Amino acid sequence: MTITVYSARWCPDCREAKRFLTRHNIPFTEIDIETTPGAADEVVKRTGKRAIPQFVIDGEWVQPYLPGQGFLYEEMSKRLGIDLGVNP
Repeated sequence: MTITVYSARWCPDCREAKRFLTRHNIPFTEIDIETTPGAADEVVKRTGKRAIPQFVIDGEWVQPYLPGQGFLYEEMSKRLGIDLGVNP
């Protein structure tokens, strides 16, 4: 499985998404939309909105959070094969 995370340093939801992946030893490549030319435009092109974080899991674009509700722990755990147990 390959995962790319489109994010920005100022984004708290992005930081939580990356912490989640790191905590569960899921390797990922990060693309900072602020420092990577064309990255923000790619997010808009693929998703129709300026919303980060975005995961690209084996080529499929996935929004791992809901605005105002935060990171989707259960949904992303199922999608990535993670057993949450007691440590989301």
